Amino acid sequence: MIEAFRKSMRISGIYALTLLLAACGSRSVRDTSSPAVAATANEVLFRALGLVGTPYRYGGNTPRSGFDCSGLVGYVFRDVAGVVLPRSADAMSRVDKPAVKRARLRPGDLVFFRHNGHHVSHVGIYVGEDRFVHAPNEGGTVRLDRLDGPYWTNHYASAKRIID
Repeated sequence: MIEAFRKSMRISGIYALTLLLAACGSRSVRDTSSPAVAATANEVLFRALGLVGTPYRYGGNTPRSGFDCSGLVGYVFRDVAGVVLPRSADAMSRVDKPAVKRARLRPGDLVFFRHNGHHVSHVGIYVGEDRFVHAPNEGGTVRLDRLDGPYWTNHYASAKRIID
């Protein structure tokens, strides 16, 4: 019971953080003239945070089937922004979009990690306050983690800004 309360408080804090970020950086008008409506980073964050708790499934790319890391990122950007990304984390890391230094990360940026070897094998969506949303592993769920945690710090590779 206490653990469920703590988890609820963590998630409530995340939503509060997201609302604060939305208030600070929201756009008042969106350009809807193109078929793929430009989305704000805040819309990406709201969608990604709404998927926290969705089960992990290798190859999964919908809320119903569950998500792996690249399936989650691809789903969120396609659903919210109309942006179709490559299917793998490594291919996402090579899209022709601006690279971002870690110190300059903004909510909605993609963060990439290397686990073994030289190619990127994991991706998440940066939410701010040194946290990111991702689908981490078998048996887990979509969750928030800290970039400054020992594992993620040691495996951090790069970041990209997909939408501005």
